[in-house]
Amino acid sequence: MINKARIIEICADSAYSCVEAEAGGARRVELCAGIPEGGTTPSYGEIRTARSLVSIGIHVIIRPRGGDFLYSSNEIRSMQYDIEMAKDLGADGYAMGCLMPDGNIDTGLLQQLVRAASPLPVTFHRAFDVCRDPFLGLEQIIDCGCARLLTSGQAPDAVQGIALIADLIRRAAGRIVIMPGCGVREHNIARIEAETGATEFHTSARRTMPSRMEFRNERVPMSIPGLPEFDRPTTNRELVARYLQ
Repeated sequence: MINKARIIEICADSAYSCVEAEAGGARRVELCAGIPEGGTTPSYGEIRTARSLVSIGIHVIIRPRGGDFLYSSNEIRSMQYDIEMAKDLGADGYAMGCLMPDGNIDTGLLQQLVRAASPLPVTFHRAFDVCRDPFLGLEQIIDCGCARLLTSGQAPDAVQGIALIADLIRRAAGRIVIMPGCGVREHNIARIEAETGATEFHTSARRTMPSRMEFRNERVPMSIPGLPEFDRPTTNRELVARYLQ
């Protein structure tokens, strides 16, 4: 039986994963590149291809690099251009986040980016999970006009962050959607839902897809040593569907 009250957002790193997300019943995707880095802005081609293939919501992450969330003036310019690009390509929203050197939310930059994104909604992503004060940060993110907050409850995963996520939802009181993410799985989503009151959830629902390469020179790494190069985790429609049961 489909849980119609539960909204699933899939972290998708390709147009293929977007197709799988839609087929499995996801309401939208957060489209990104560089998942091992925590997600970075996808290419023009990936956004355009995904938009041509799916009708569900596509929220594009605006993050010029991995690492921290303190951005230079050049990086901010790139973020603004990427917001424009994604909007022109038919994106339905954005995920972004920014911090000050002291760990507080960079409200000035966030307001600037939210204005650039308008009228499309903005999700403040897991930069929140490394901010100094989650309760001050929540109010600042709301005041800046964000529609959603993606969080693991400032914990390694959303199960460990249940207490804070539940507190954030109570404090938000409907002013913003609090969306648990990181470690949300088909076997624990019901618990997170019951103990926090969340209705929207962020996950990747991935399975490993083997490479179609027949010749494999595994002595020469093409990426970070240790990362698999002849298989690829991709969103799987059957796994997505399990999150809605």
